[in-house]
Amino acid sequence: MSRIFISGSSTGLGLMAGELLASLGHQVVLHARHEGRAEDTRRAMPNAEAIVVGDLETIDGAKDVANQVNALGPFDAVIHNAAVGYRESRRITADGLPHVFSVNTLSAYLLTALIHRPRRFVYLSSGLHHHVDANLDDILWKRRRWDGMQAYSESKLHDTLLAFAVARRWPGVFSNALEPGWVATQMGGPGASDDMQQAHLTQAWLAAGSDAKADITGKYFYHLARMKPNPQANDAVIQERLMAICAEISGIALPK
Repeated sequence: MSRIFISGSSTGLGLMAGELLASLGHQVVLHARHEGRAEDTRRAMPNAEAIVVGDLETIDGAKDVANQVNALGPFDAVIHNAAVGYRESRRITADGLPHVFSVNTLSAYLLTALIHRPRRFVYLSSGLHHHVDANLDDILWKRRRWDGMQAYSESKLHDTLLAFAVARRWPGVFSNALEPGWVATQMGGPGASDDMQQAHLTQAWLAAGSDAKADITGKYFYHLARMKPNPQANDAVIQERLMAICAEISGIALPK
């Protein structure tokens, strides 16, 4: 059985994946943004091994979460589920960064760089990533007029780029990305039309390590099936440029 950490797992798909993995006998550590949510999560999933508490919207917050995870000992897999949605208005964090970028892109990068390396990485992307440009020249939205949908979509392309960069840089791990579908979570909204019962299965399957078919890396999935990602995601030059931007902003380099 595997030991798995899931970021952003106090509610929604992260919690659903955690419940499924625990029901299969895996050890699951969840993450909540603050203690109030952590208490709700303890009641929702009392069989979780632990719940890490910390806000990923700042660089120091992401570092603290990584330190807490490392203090719990080694993990077999990390599911990067934490994200804020496409309805976000323009909001600047204490670090002077757009909130969507900080949580969706930078915190995934920081947790990847700082958590002791597991065997498996799973990054949640979105179907919205297929039709955007990474826009690395204006990743912090200093020149463009803010568009929450566009910012979210770009961040999900960034997560896919990160997954594939990890797969290429670290050949000893399995690193993949997926889209869960547009489902009626708090983020997706009540009008979402995809199958909620399918939305958490792929990330649990990729993280569990119980099926030899999941021993794959640098791929993109939707409902347990391979799918082609945005072509930019496979571009090593764009991957490296994103890694360099995140390293410069955070002061943390992704180990090679």
